Amino acid sequence: MNEEISGKENIWTRDEVESPCVQVCLVHPKERICTGCLRSIDEIARWSKMNAEERSAIMQQLPTRAPRLQKRRGGRTARLHR
Repeated sequence: MNEEISGKENIWTRDEVESPCVQVCLVHPKERICTGCLRSIDEIARWSKMNAEERSAIMQQLPTRAPRLQKRRGGRTARLHR
C-alpha cells in the first residue's frame, strides 16, 4: 500500500471561521476597535473561545464598522499650525 499523495484534495483544513486579523494591531482611541481587523478588544480576547456562529456574526458586522474610523489629517502637527 504505497499510494502517492499529491494535490490539494489531500490537504487537511479546519472547518471554522478564520480570524480577520491582519497583524496591524492598533486600537482607535475613540471607537475602541482595532484599526486593522475592526474587532473590539473583547472580541479579540474571546475569539479562540467563540463558536462558529458567534465568529460569523462578528465577521458580518465588521464592514459596517469601517466608516467609524476616520483618518486623522496630520495629527498633532496639523493642529499646531492652524
